[in-house]
Amino acid sequence: MSFNIVGISGSLDYPSRATTLVRLALAQSVAILGGSSEFISIVDLVPELGQSTDPTHLPPKVQAAQQTLGKADLLVVASPIYTASYSGLLQHFFDLLDPLALQGKTAILAATGGSGQLALTLEYQLRPLLSFFGVHTAPTTLFAHDKHFLKDINGDYTLTDSLLRERIEQALAETARLLTPLARFA
Repeated sequence: MSFNIVGISGSLDYPSRATTLVRLALAQSVAILGGSSEFISIVDLVPELGQSTDPTHLPPKVQAAQQTLGKADLLVVASPIYTASYSGLLQHFFDLLDPLALQGKTAILAATGGSGQLALTLEYQLRPLLSFFGVHTAPTTLFAHDKHFLKDINGDYTLTDSLLRERIEQALAETARLLTPLARFA
């Protein structure tokens, strides 16, 4: 089976740790599950998204990003954690989305931040957000501390934590079970 995997980063910077984490999870998803991947970056939508208030009249860029998300079998949703919350523009993006657009889809939740305490944001904010849309989320979440990344001379980030790479594989194993159609009861 071939899956359409879409990653979305709520980071307002580029390059960013959250974007690096999403791209790594996308690459591993395609390698393990098969299929193709697409990437949505909130920072690329900032001018249009920030001025959008009416979900029935969205700029083409925002509309295209929502359609890409709607075509996904698997979502990888990540954000840096700012003041114990995911990014406001990521929330705004979801605020403008039809509540039924993601129903029945599967997602892996990810975040980055400067303190391990921020990992709870995945459970008490990001998971409920996607549950509202009827998305099935993998039990294993991905949280990367800022110290889990190295920044090169070009400003790009590399994930250095091998345990987090293992968590990505664990989340993908759980996701594979969520994506597999259940046998009908006889």
